[in-house]
Amino acid sequence: MTIKPQDLAPSPGATKSRKRVGRGIGGKGGKTAGRGTKGQHARNTVARGFEGGQMPLKQRIPKLKGFTNPFRVEYSAVNLDTLGELTERFPGGRVDPETLAAAGVVRRNVYVKILARGLGDDGLGVTLDVHAHAVSKAAEAAITAAGGTVTLLPLPFRGEGKAGRPAAQGNQFTNR
Repeated sequence: MTIKPQDLAPSPGATKSRKRVGRGIGGKGGKTAGRGTKGQHARNTVARGFEGGQMPLKQRIPKLKGFTNPFRVEYSAVNLDTLGELTERFPGGRVDPETLAAAGVVRRNVYVKILARGLGDDGLGVTLDVHAHAVSKAAEAAITAAGGTVTLLPLPFRGEGKAGRPAAQGNQFTNR
């Protein structure tokens, strides 16, 4: 037996017809229709959201200002002048997030971005093999001009079968 759309109906007893009030004095919902006697509420003149003169909830809570992207990727910025000062701490001239964390420049397990601040007239001055998650164009140009190399490390959330963005930050009330 096939079910047809016209045969669909709620289970018996699942629905209940609403109570019709105010239809004469000869029944349960007559006369005052469940509103009590007299007063503002009996006369249906109270505005939605009115709280008796107290500042209403819709005015107490702040307006939504701006937007916080829950999928933002945060990088720890490392400038080239910092790398220039710490060249003796990088064995073989290799700079990666592990060596930067060991030197105390960044925390462990963070994404690292190399920026070009602090370059003098002579450029970087040292040859570095930089491995980072992101590098600015000016920093990349300075490193390669000094004879170094730049290798971009893959971000863990990008790749085959991944979402392409980091996990959402915050809770269910963020950006509501």
